[in-house]
Amino acid sequence: MKKPYLLLALLFSVALATAQHTFSIVAVDPDTGEIGSAGATCLAFEDGALAISDIVLGVGAIHTQSFWSPVNQANARARMEAGDSPEEIIDWLIANDVSNNPTTRQYNIVDLNSGNPRSAAYTGENCFEEFIHIAGPNYAIAGNILISQDVVNDMETAFLNTEGTLADKLMASLQGAKRPGADERCLSDGVSSLSAFLRVADPSDTDSSYGNLSLDLNVWVTSTVFEPIDALQDAYDATLSNESFEAVSMTVVPNPAHEQVVIRTQDRMITEYKIVDIAGKTVAERSVSSPKNHLYLDVLNYNSGIYFISLFENGKPLATEKLIVQ
Repeated sequence: MKKPYLLLALLFSVALATAQHTFSIVAVDPDTGEIGSAGATCLAFEDGALAISDIVLGVGAIHTQSFWSPVNQANARARMEAGDSPEEIIDWLIANDVSNNPTTRQYNIVDLNSGNPRSAAYTGENCFEEFIHIAGPNYAIAGNILISQDVVNDMETAFLNTEGTLADKLMASLQGAKRPGADERCLSDGVSSLSAFLRVADPSDTDSSYGNLSLDLNVWVTSTVFEPIDALQDAYDATLSNESFEAVSMTVVPNPAHEQVVIRTQDRMITEYKIVDIAGKTVAERSVSSPKNHLYLDVLNYNSGIYFISLFENGKPLATEKLIVQ
């Protein structure tokens, strides 16, 4: 299905004014110290879903959604940094809502609490139906404008029944939500949402802003409607495929890029490379006539967005790295 980009931009700029961020999950792993945040919404721009995600390194994660307000989110972060528990943060937000109308808000919050996680969630009675929230020992899930409450219930089931890392469980949780109209506004497009994100911070991270965490993935629809959760899965799978590669140092500079990037390995010859966009579409695949340990790549004509560059040596995978084109 095709839709003019300008029309989409106009429609969703208007939608941002009320910013009904839809279904999301926050979770922590007390064994690894990882903090995770994932979600999706029927808003088609770069920070459509991502805007709600706030990770306080070493502490926890906060989602403020439904009539999203940057002031409420900043206040929630300040309370977490001050040492409040998730329940205390929500109580404070209800009492100090920026518009004095907490009945339209939805919150899900979790923290590590020195290895003894705490979670809490809240849904005001004036959020758009269907709405529901669930809080478990180390996770909290919330959703509004849902086609049914099963969206969130299935997110919880997938999270709990998936073995693996925190990122594996968060990705599975989003897959559990996936169905046409998970965000009810997207039903006519036959997709769950129009933007989605997956973010995980580990104890070594030093910057929680987007693009700087150990895992920081974000997808959004531009002119061609596709399923963002599947695109996010493809991007996540690309990060996992690199784990089976022989340890090879790869750098991409500058990153983000505007015109040209230099791709370099420390001591291995690059004989082929492949570039895939965030939707999993191959945008370039080339053999290198004179193998070398560096490449110059022109990205001037690339659309703005996230790409994954994979390098090969005589057919053997060397490394994969994310590239952001602005």
